[in-house]
Amino acid sequence: MGSNGTNGDAAVGSDMPRQKGKATPDTLKVGCIAMVIKDGQPRRAEILSIRETKSGRQFYCNFDNFNKRLDEWVPVGRIDFEQDVDWPNPDKDKQKDGKMKKASTAQKKIPGKKTQKRVGKREQSVASEGQTPHPWTDFVESQQVKASPQKAEEDDKVVASLEVGATPGVGSDEMELNEDETPAEVAKRERAASFSREEEIEKLRTSGSMTQNPAEISRIRNISRVEFGRYVLFPWYFSPYPEIFSQEDCIFICEFCLSYYGDLKSFTRHRLKCTLQHPPGNEIYRDDFVSFYEIDGRRQRTWCRNLCLLSKMFLDHKTLFYDVDPFLFYVMTTRDERGCHLIGYFSKEKESADGFNVACILTLPQYQRKGYGRLLIQFSYELSKIEGKLGSPEKPLSDLGLLSYRQYWSENIIDLLLGFSEREERCTIEGIASHLAMTTQDVEHTLQALKMQVYHKGEHKIVIPEKLIQQREKSKAKQKRLIDPERIQWKPPVFTASNRTWGW
Repeated sequence: MGSNGTNGDAAVGSDMPRQKGKATPDTLKVGCIAMVIKDGQPRRAEILSIRETKSGRQFYCNFDNFNKRLDEWVPVGRIDFEQDVDWPNPDKDKQKDGKMKKASTAQKKIPGKKTQKRVGKREQSVASEGQTPHPWTDFVESQQVKASPQKAEEDDKVVASLEVGATPGVGSDEMELNEDETPAEVAKRERAASFSREEEIEKLRTSGSMTQNPAEISRIRNISRVEFGRYVLFPWYFSPYPEIFSQEDCIFICEFCLSYYGDLKSFTRHRLKCTLQHPPGNEIYRDDFVSFYEIDGRRQRTWCRNLCLLSKMFLDHKTLFYDVDPFLFYVMTTRDERGCHLIGYFSKEKESADGFNVACILTLPQYQRKGYGRLLIQFSYELSKIEGKLGSPEKPLSDLGLLSYRQYWSENIIDLLLGFSEREERCTIEGIASHLAMTTQDVEHTLQALKMQVYHKGEHKIVIPEKLIQQREKSKAKQKRLIDPERIQWKPPVFTASNRTWGW
C-alpha cells in the first residue's frame, strides 16, 4: 500500500525527538502519541481530536502504520496510561504556524496576467468539489483523439498503471515509472505484477480505502457507530449529520424511512409509528432476489437527503447532500415478511449533459462481496439500453466502484466477443459499444487494459487471450444473480425544465 501523505499507511508523529512522560485522561491532549488498544493489541496512535460524549471523553486516534480510514474514536479505557506518552513538540508547532502564516500571505498576493493559468471546465468542476483531477478522466479524454505511435506508447503506460490494481490518483511503490527504463523493461515489469481482483478487494477492505480525495480523508469522522436494522455499521468517512449527533456513541437509523435518532428511546417510539415498508417510489423491477424502486429526488426530498447522508459515511468523494431535486434514485432492496430492506442504490441525473448514466453508486457494507454491486451496474446499463443511449458512470469512481466497473466491462465485452467469434462475424469498437450501451472510451480502455487490442499487418485487431476465456468460464460458474431485462417495467421519464432543477 502507498505510504505517502494522508492517503495510505503512515507512521504517526515525526522523526523529531519528543519529550516523554506520564499522562492522565485530563492532561492527554491533541498531538500526543500514546499506546492504544486496537484489535486486542496495544499500538502507537496519535491523538487527533478530543470530544465529550454522553458516555464520557473520547479520543480520535490515528494508528501507526494503519490506513487513515481506520482512524476511530476510542474511550479512555482503551488507552494505556501506565506507559509514557510522546508529548507534542512545541518547536514543530511553531514552525507549522509560521509556514501557515507565510502560506496565507502568499495566497493574498494576486498573480500577474502572464502567470495566471486558465482552468478548463473539468478542472473547475473537480476543484470546486475539493478533489484532485483523476488520471482515469485524463486517460478517457486522451482516447478521444487519435494518438501518434509515441503517444500510444505513453498511453499504454497509463493503461498498465490502471490494470495492476493500484487505485488511480494514489501513489503506489510498485507502479512508479522509472524514466530510465525502456518500454520493453516497463512492459516486462508490468507483466510480472499480475492483477488479482480478489486480493485487491481484500487489501482495500482490510487496509482502508485508498481515497481519491485527500481533503476528505483528513476530516475527523464524526459518527462512531450506526444501528441500521439488524446490522451495526462502522462509518468510514465524515458525514454532515447535525453536530449534536457527534456527541452520541451510536446513532439509530430507520432502515425504511432513513430517519436518524440519537437515543434508543426516540428511535423505538418512531419505529412504533413508522408505517413505511419499502422505498417511497415506484417498483420497476422484481425477481426472486431483489426489487428496484425509482424515486424522484424532487418528490421525495427528505428521504433522498437522508439516503445521501447515509451513503456519505461510506463514500469519500460524495459532495451532494441536499440538492437532490435534479436526480433520480434507483434503490435496490431485498424482501422478507417485514418489508423491503435497502441493499444499495445508484443516482442518475434527470438530464446529463455528459451522458452519464450513474452519478453516484453504493452497496452498503453488509451486502458487499455478494454480487449486488454487479446487479446495480447491470441495471444502470439496462436502463440505458431502453433509452437507446450509451452510458458511463460519472468520474471519479471510488476505489471499490472502479474495481466493480472494470470487472463488469471486461466480462461483458469478452462474452460479446466470444459470440461474434462463434458466428464468425467482424466487430468494431463502435459495434461493441452499441450492443452493450457502453461508451466507446470505456470499451477502448477495457480492451487496452486487458491487452486485447493489437496492431497486425497494417490494421487494428481484437484478440481474446485463452487465459481470459478460462477466467470468464470460472466466474460464470460462480455467478448466481443477473438482472432479467424482460422483468423491467419502465419507460424513460420526461421532465419539464422546472422538474430538472432545484425548486421549492
